[in-house]
Amino acid sequence: MPELVYPPVIALARTMFTLLDMRVRVEGGEHVPRTGGAVIACNHISYLDFIFCGFGARPSKRLVRFMAKQEIFAHPVGGPLMRGMKHIPVDRDAGIGSYKAALAALKAGEVVGIFPEATISQSFTVKEIKNGAVRLAAAADVPLIPMALWGTQRMWTKGRPRNLTKRNLPISVLIGEPMRPARRDKSDEITAALRARMAELLDRAQTEYPEKPDGPGDDWWLPAHLGGGAPLPEEVP
Repeated sequence: MPELVYPPVIALARTMFTLLDMRVRVEGGEHVPRTGGAVIACNHISYLDFIFCGFGARPSKRLVRFMAKQEIFAHPVGGPLMRGMKHIPVDRDAGIGSYKAALAALKAGEVVGIFPEATISQSFTVKEIKNGAVRLAAAADVPLIPMALWGTQRMWTKGRPRNLTKRNLPISVLIGEPMRPARRDKSDEITAALRARMAELLDRAQTEYPEKPDGPGDDWWLPAHLGGGAPLPEEVP
């Protein structure tokens, strides 16, 4: 079926990048396959992460179908957009339905995007992750691609006011080499390896980020282990 909704949304995002003079750096875009199914597993630090995670797949000219909570699909504006872009609703009380929908999309050759932490990490580190991304990639026999975003939290994150008009903001999108989990693999072990790869990418994105906080009042967006004001992982419920 023709893509009637996704291309205009991408054009709008590109316009936003241009108007705000954003500095979006994508590294490793070649790891997203140009054809066939794949699972992207990305860290989660902002309400806008899906935009930049999807942008990371653009060098391969792929559209990412995100798994997102059911409540977004019930929104009068967001719902039609999500369905038009063929994203996949996740009902946490009936997860088997969303799992089957994602598996069908992968077998049909789609790229499925998952935030395996399930919720935004307020510590800006990689939280414990769920094994759904690994299970899907293994069941569909497709590559599992780790990704890390950094900088998106400075626009809009949990517990902080939105700043959607911040100009000249650097955003980092780092994509790692694909993993190939198989059905015979132990999902918990592969999930731990996936988390380690995501954390490694995030550490590098943070280390190489071109800006530092302006002062003590601006250090909220930096994790505690780098001297920032974000809470420690164990301090966040």
